[in-house]
Amino acid sequence: MEPTTIRRAGSGLNAWSRLPRRARLAVLVVHVLSAGAWVGVDVVVAVLVGVGWFADDAGVRGLAYEALGRFVVAPMLMAGLVCLASGVVLGVGGRYGLVRYWWVAVKLAINVVLCTLIVVLLRPGMGDVVAHGQDLGAGRVSAVDVSSLFFPPALSLTALTVATVLAVVKPWGVIRRARRRGAVQSARRD
Repeated sequence: MEPTTIRRAGSGLNAWSRLPRRARLAVLVVHVLSAGAWVGVDVVVAVLVGVGWFADDAGVRGLAYEALGRFVVAPMLMAGLVCLASGVVLGVGGRYGLVRYWWVAVKLAINVVLCTLIVVLLRPGMGDVVAHGQDLGAGRVSAVDVSSLFFPPALSLTALTVATVLAVVKPWGVIRRARRRGAVQSARRD
C-alpha cells in the first residue's frame, strides 16, 4: 500500500490529506530554507541599520539607508510568504495539522503577524528611508527620523528565534478543541 492510503490510528486525519513522504520532505526543505533566508535578510537589515547609525562617513551612512529602503522589503516579504505557504502545506498535509498543536498555531500566528507588519508598517516608510539616505549622501540635513529602524530587525529576529525554538522543542501539546474533535471522530469510528 502507498503511505498516502494508510490511516494512522487516532491521527484524526483523512488518508487523502497526508502528503507523500517525498513531497513532505521537499516542502519541509523549502520551509526551512525560506525561514533561513528570512533570518538572513533580517540580519542584513540589522547590519544596514547599524552602519547607518554608527558609520563615520555620511556617504556610507547614506548608502546604507538607500540600500535598506530599496532592496530589503521585497526579499523579506517573499521569504516570509514562502515560509507561510510552505508551513500551511506542511500543516494541512502533515501529522501535526495546521491548528491542532499549540506550537504550530503559535508559529502560524508569528508568521502572519510578521508578514502583515512588513506590508503595513515597514514597506510604506521605505521611501522616506531612501530620501534620508540620499540627503545624507549629498551632505544635506535630513528631516526624516530613522531612530525606529532598530525595532523591525530586533522584533523579527526575536520572533523568528521563538518560532525556530518552537519547531525544535514542540511544547504545549494538543489544542483542547482539536483534542475533543479527535475524541469525537474516534468515537464515531467505534
